[in-house]
Amino acid sequence: MCPKTSKTTPLLLIAGICFVIVLVGITGITLINNINLSNIIRLNEKVASDSVSNNENQIKELNYVNNHPRNVYLKLNASKEDEEEKMQKEQEQEHVQLELPKTSAVIGGSKLQIRDNQLKGSSEAVSPSTPTPSTFATQLSSGDGDAPTSSVTSPPLPFGGVKYNGSSGLIDYEKRNQVVKMMEHAWHNYKLYAWGKNELRPLSQRPHSGSIFGSYDLGATIVDGLDTLYIMGLEKEYREGRDWIERKFSLDNISAELSVFETNIRFVGGMLTLYAFTGDPLYKEKAQHIADKLLPAFQTPTGIPYALVNTKSGVAKNYGWASGGSSILSEFGTLHLEFAYLSDITGNPLYRERVQTIRQVLKEIEKPKGLYPNFLNPKTGKWGQLHMSLGALGDSYYEYLLKAWLQSGQTDEEAREMYDEAMLAIMDNMVRTSPGGLTYVSDLKFDRLEHKMDHLACFSGGLFALGAATRQNDYTDRYMEAGKGITNTCHESYIRAPTQLGPEAFRFSEAVEARALRSQEKYYILRPETFESYFVLWRLTHDQKYRDWGWEAVLALEKHCRTAHGYCGLRNVYQQEPQKDDVQQSFFLAETLKYLYLLFSDDSVLPLDEWVFNTEAHPLPIKGANAYYRQAPVTLPVSNAS
Repeated sequence: MCPKTSKTTPLLLIAGICFVIVLVGITGITLINNINLSNIIRLNEKVASDSVSNNENQIKELNYVNNHPRNVYLKLNASKEDEEEKMQKEQEQEHVQLELPKTSAVIGGSKLQIRDNQLKGSSEAVSPSTPTPSTFATQLSSGDGDAPTSSVTSPPLPFGGVKYNGSSGLIDYEKRNQVVKMMEHAWHNYKLYAWGKNELRPLSQRPHSGSIFGSYDLGATIVDGLDTLYIMGLEKEYREGRDWIERKFSLDNISAELSVFETNIRFVGGMLTLYAFTGDPLYKEKAQHIADKLLPAFQTPTGIPYALVNTKSGVAKNYGWASGGSSILSEFGTLHLEFAYLSDITGNPLYRERVQTIRQVLKEIEKPKGLYPNFLNPKTGKWGQLHMSLGALGDSYYEYLLKAWLQSGQTDEEAREMYDEAMLAIMDNMVRTSPGGLTYVSDLKFDRLEHKMDHLACFSGGLFALGAATRQNDYTDRYMEAGKGITNTCHESYIRAPTQLGPEAFRFSEAVEARALRSQEKYYILRPETFESYFVLWRLTHDQKYRDWGWEAVLALEKHCRTAHGYCGLRNVYQQEPQKDDVQQSFFLAETLKYLYLLFSDDSVLPLDEWVFNTEAHPLPIKGANAYYRQAPVTLPVSNAS
């Protein structure tokens, strides 16, 4: 007989299983909570530790999470605002807004006409929570109002060229945003097809190995364009470029003959601007590294440097075509801004000594009719061919005379005197008016005017105007008249071409004016010089036509030079459908787009009484007027260079 089975057994079994499941669940949840709590505690400890570390290294190192240049600036302001709010509560009284010191625009005894004739409604009160560079200088100095040196580091210049005076009345947002889109298009395609190389070939979608820097991975477009990205507020793209420079950029193993001039204005100049903007020591170290690689070129009997130097071997030489082994005026004369500033931020007088030697040679040498020929033999110290130009081979030497005086806070009187003497000689011997009333600067060869003007000389409209605005003297009116006239002529060279873009050179005669005649003069390679003069004349006069002319150029660039993968130059500006040259020049990002962006920006974005632009459009701070000068605590006296 089988035993009888109880009906309660399955119920007890099921209840037991359920109890075990519930117990396991509770235990698991408790364990997970404990683990999470432990992780949270560790995370909080790490955040606290990182915060302490970041506070200690806020000035010494920049990382892009806590110490991004703009974030540091905002945190400094936030800290100040918190402190003011606390004082309000404690004292139970209304906040008293302190009047900020006004930045003087008086230069050389005359007011720089930067903010004259402003549009109605363009001026607003300065917010106390938005310090100006001069305000920072006051806050960070020992109380005597002097600009801070690197011992008291100024905060980074905020992204996007922050408007220190709070004014937005002079910004043309729509047009400026279009220029930003152009910059993004140029940069993103360079990154996609030529990253780390020097330049992009947009049609071929590959690097441009025929660049003046060859096929070496020097990242010319990165270094040249990085400050433009910074000014435009393109932080992600800026960070990409900065990281590449830190990881990849070096001249140590580059066995190539590099142009001293081009390497200086693009690489040294670009690094120095980024150092002024950010205070990031990476850029100062790189600028010094590059300049040191150029120094062997200065080992000549006169101190006039050779044009080319092998940055690995140190062997230097001149171009074979340059008038019997001569050095070129526009090249050896366009080093002063960068080398003088490098001496000031490093405390090493060597760089200033080198360019001061060049200055003395040019000051003391006899000059035919007060003019500077384009060629000088670095061994004999004698002029080569008597060919004078404010365009190719001569141009930026004259620019650096005026700007060295401005950069020095107008203490370098020698530079200003040499500038005035040179420009008066040019006006007397080379500036002419065409039968149609157009002002132009002709090349002069062996006492014969060619009645030809280079596109490169179109920068001189802005140069003459800047010389007029920064010092009242007997030549002021003549300078301004010449500046406006030359700028108008360069605009005419643009609008007389079907593409609305100007040729490389243009001529004047009874039959034709402001037009290229030879096939090798009809190309346009994305050059910036005309837009540079538009920008300077706009800042000095606020005449709307300069912005209108700039916008014409933007539309022409978009119509004829833009491709699916970047921007190209044109082989013939006089054709309705011109052939493209398949090169996106690095200076298109460094200069052309920067000047167009600034043309449509407010005057307080890189104001002309605080910054000078090197000949590659890299802004350098003016000593004594700009808190971002970042001079080293001690600069040794300059010795007499041989």
